[in-house]
Amino acid sequence: MVVAGDFKNGITFEMEGNVLQVVEFQHVKPGKGAAFVRTKLKNVITGAVIEKTFSPTDKFENAYVERKDMEYLYNDGELYYFMDMETYEQLPINADKLGDDFKFVKENMTCRVVSYKGNVFAVEPPTFVELVVTQTDPGFAGNTATNTLKPATLETGAVVKVPLFINEGEVLKIDTRTGEYLSRA
Repeated sequence: MVVAGDFKNGITFEMEGNVLQVVEFQHVKPGKGAAFVRTKLKNVITGAVIEKTFSPTDKFENAYVERKDMEYLYNDGELYYFMDMETYEQLPINADKLGDDFKFVKENMTCRVVSYKGNVFAVEPPTFVELVVTQTDPGFAGNTATNTLKPATLETGAVVKVPLFINEGEVLKIDTRTGEYLSRA
């Protein structure tokens, strides 16, 4: 059990059938009236963020969200297969559980599979990946001083904006959270 008066950032708990994580909290003791806890909560399954106030004595069940590193193997249409690196068991996951940032993942990359009570609800790719440019317009020598960007297609099929001096065959470091080019690898 977790008590609202003991909330800390990152704590997950169950409330009204939802799994919520504390994003922000503030203990408020007004001059008149009872103290309360003002929170910003994130539904870990849907991603929705809500603001709610609680009495410091409100109690909730702890929710244990499991995060496990698994290797992405392949996909066959709607199902994507991941392998547990300890037991070598394969886990099929529907495409709708994968986020937009999954377009930067290639086969044999390690991802974090997030589940609650055995039900997978998200797959987190590595924060940074290194991918080869498979198609982009030719670069020109000396075009390094401007902030002009051009599209480049990566080996996974994802398209990112890169500086003009990047050419096909180069390996780039990409931030999967923002989808932005960081540097050459």
